[in-house]
Amino acid sequence: MKILTKKLSLLAMLFISFFSIFSAAVMAENMKKLGSMNVHYMAIGATFLTPEIAKAYGIERSRYNGLINISVLDNTQKNTPAKTVSISGTARNDLGQIKSLEFKEVKEGDAIYYLAQVKYSDEETYYFDLEITDGTQIQKLKFKQKFYVD
Repeated sequence: MKILTKKLSLLAMLFISFFSIFSAAVMAENMKKLGSMNVHYMAIGATFLTPEIAKAYGIERSRYNGLINISVLDNTQKNTPAKTVSISGTARNDLGQIKSLEFKEVKEGDAIYYLAQVKYSDEETYYFDLEITDGTQIQKLKFKQKFYVD
């Protein structure tokens, strides 16, 4: 059991590191200040994850599967700690097809992030329309992402 716990902790660290490096180096910083929330967001192809990390988090690793990662920080607190929220929303493509997103909360130490998946075709653009609530306020986040099949 200890080996499994250590392995999952290591995978979590790799997962978090991957998103930190990938989002900073390739996509710059996608962040919007929405009321008391600093919302960091990104959408990538699931094949960027290693098979071990995908398995550990229950993510389908496919060249036709996108992963949406959202993290919310409380900008009213010193050091802007992670904030527990509820996220719901949809993804709409250029044909007007709408897919509901189901976000899964992942907690690793002080970090909290929310993951959802969406199927896509090569060069398909999705328009994300999310609602984020922390129990006291409801905020809307909209962004788009074009996905490629590698």
